[in-house]
Amino acid sequence: MRPLTEILEQVQAVIAERCAKGGRSPDDVRILGVTKTFGPEVVREAWEAGIAVCAENKVQEAAWKIPECPSQLSWHLIGHLQRNKVRAAVELFQMIHSVDSVRLLETIEACAEESGARPEILLEVNTSGESSKFGLKPEQVPEVIERAMECRNVTLSGFMTMAPFATEMESARPFFRRLRELRDEMESLYGIGLPELSMGMSGDYPVAVEEGATLVRLGTVLFGERPKFKIVRAADDDDI
Repeated sequence: MRPLTEILEQVQAVIAERCAKGGRSPDDVRILGVTKTFGPEVVREAWEAGIAVCAENKVQEAAWKIPECPSQLSWHLIGHLQRNKVRAAVELFQMIHSVDSVRLLETIEACAEESGARPEILLEVNTSGESSKFGLKPEQVPEVIERAMECRNVTLSGFMTMAPFATEMESARPFFRRLRELRDEMESLYGIGLPELSMGMSGDYPVAVEEGATLVRLGTVLFGERPKFKIVRAADDDDI
């Protein structure tokens, strides 16, 4: 496999090209290194290559991995969050991308107040309508925004979505565009700023950038195929 620095330069060139089409600066797009199932040694390599933000899908994996990684890194949670994992999540992650209910939002707010954490959050929106995906329906978003505006310990920074799997990345465009349009509608309706759009993964991030992504979640394109291994822990996952 090529050096990560070389791969990252190529990805950054693609982002710059796609930003230029929309009249945006590539500085407006942050790359999240998705390190699910990769060990701390890969995270350290990512940091040394210039990746400042890494992302994990599961709280229990992050709990043992993050202490073994460079302390300067920021960490985002991009996977589904169960309410019994919220207390650990607010202490581990600077941003949680997967808020999909008022109940989860309120749990995050309560745990953040208790711990003194001040996480940023994104509302996960199911723009494709697929039953297999988590996320709010677009029409449910206003209710959660209104509750988030009352919170003192979390900051609502924007939205996240996942496009349906497809072999052609262009097919993802309508779902990314819908998220951007929804964000614009909500900013206008509530008079608030929602600067972050988390959308785009290894197979479709160029289209996501064209449609306004500010956070792209990249794993395979940076690190190669994920290793297959079972995390061995002394305690059960539910203990976290």
